[in-house]
Amino acid sequence: MPGEHGLTGYSAVDAAHDRVVTLLSDWGERMAPRDWQPNPTVFETAADDGVEPVVVAPERYRSTGFTEAVLRGARYVGAASIADRIDAALAELAAPGRRLVYVYIPELDSAGHAHGAASEQWLHRLEELDAALAPVERLLPADAGLLLTADHGMLDVPEHRRLVIAADDPVWEGVRHVAGEPRCLQLALEDDADPAAVLERWRAAEGARAWVVTRQEAIDAGWFGAVRPEVLPRIGDVLVAARAAVAYYDERTATPRSLAMVGQHGSLSPEETRIPLARWGAYAA
Repeated sequence: MPGEHGLTGYSAVDAAHDRVVTLLSDWGERMAPRDWQPNPTVFETAADDGVEPVVVAPERYRSTGFTEAVLRGARYVGAASIADRIDAALAELAAPGRRLVYVYIPELDSAGHAHGAASEQWLHRLEELDAALAPVERLLPADAGLLLTADHGMLDVPEHRRLVIAADDPVWEGVRHVAGEPRCLQLALEDDADPAAVLERWRAAEGARAWVVTRQEAIDAGWFGAVRPEVLPRIGDVLVAARAAVAYYDERTATPRSLAMVGQHGSLSPEETRIPLARWGAYAA
């Protein structure tokens, strides 16, 4: 859970350096992957159990800080297309020895963000994945199993519901940093801010279409699981999690690219949290 692995949102508060960091890209000396996420990965655990771990993913992710944080311990196999990755995974499973093979397929997520999860572009990517999986049942070794799932769902947010909050709006009073994502803002407050007043302003403004809670309320509700002490400051003092089909943007930091995003996720709606699990081979029994 996020409170344990420490990756608490698309972006998080780096309280030690008084900044907001994007967890896909802002890795470096001040935010080392093994320090920020020190827990053994499933791949390191597999290796300790005598299982060879393998990650099959696009080449561009091979050496990123995020990859080191969450996929370390695995042998990395780069493959360009969805079909290439499925083929590579089947080849790994057919080789001698025990293996745990993880295949990353980001194409549906990318299409959903750019065009929406109800778009023709997203459906095309789904059909591409379906076609790549067609030979799996025939080619999967008898002692191997395959699971297909996702890390989140997606909700399409129309342009008129991507809400840009003006820089001089009273809801920003007392807010030092805005982290999280447009569907779940995490607000880090100034040291002298009144948390109750910030909470009340946001509830009055957005309580009809968002869950507005304190950090402790979110933790008590299980949003982050058990939270390690060093992870606690990475979570905002106040969280604004959209329950309607809206997304929130800070006028001071919003970019044309972020405002163009159609498919979104990060909050607690069924569309975002209910994900599929398909099973083949040894796992289908």
